[in-house]
Amino acid sequence: MTVEGDRPIRVVLVDDQALFRAGIRMLVDSQPDLAVVGEASDGREAIGVVRATRPDVVLMDIRMPVLDGLGATAELLRDPDPPRIVMLTTFDLDEAAARAIRQGASGFLLKDADPEFLLAAIRTVHAGSAVIAASATRELFARFGDASRAVPATYGDLTDREREIFALAARGLSNAEIAAREFLSEATVKTHISRILAKLALRDRVQLVVFAFEHGLA
Repeated sequence: MTVEGDRPIRVVLVDDQALFRAGIRMLVDSQPDLAVVGEASDGREAIGVVRATRPDVVLMDIRMPVLDGLGATAELLRDPDPPRIVMLTTFDLDEAAARAIRQGASGFLLKDADPEFLLAAIRTVHAGSAVIAASATRELFARFGDASRAVPATYGDLTDREREIFALAARGLSNAEIAAREFLSEATVKTHISRILAKLALRDRVQLVVFAFEHGLA
């Protein structure tokens, strides 16, 4: 399977361990719909590589010399049309991963994740159709977040049906799971999710989870 007229999903790897990058490159390049287009060993180098190669997805280690993954992610997400960025972390329930997701990263993966999960995560983030490790992301915000913020007025723009779907998506349910529960087609659910994200000015479903928890809606 390939995407966008047979163009593979373009991936940049950012990690200070060359051996780790080599293993991920071999895994990613073994897939016909994925291609590694660049590598970097620290956050400062990553910014240059990403801007030069224009990847679809960046796998970004959090802890690196010179400039860490948080700093590099923050800078890249200020660019026009930035890539999807997935944080790589050694630790489950990592506060740094929570901060990265708050500032716009599309999720996080443990560095010892199963190879098939990592590959699926790249495709999922590129499609923008699901949250990576949603339950773990929610645990992060339950542990490190602040649920005291007032609900923005834009939430009132959602219809009753959109609020129902918002609540299910915030719990980490996939489009298929929401469709089955609400007796809708997956296409209809996808349309509702797109409208919800647009109304709330959210980039993807990871940010929807963040929004829900931080405003006491999870």
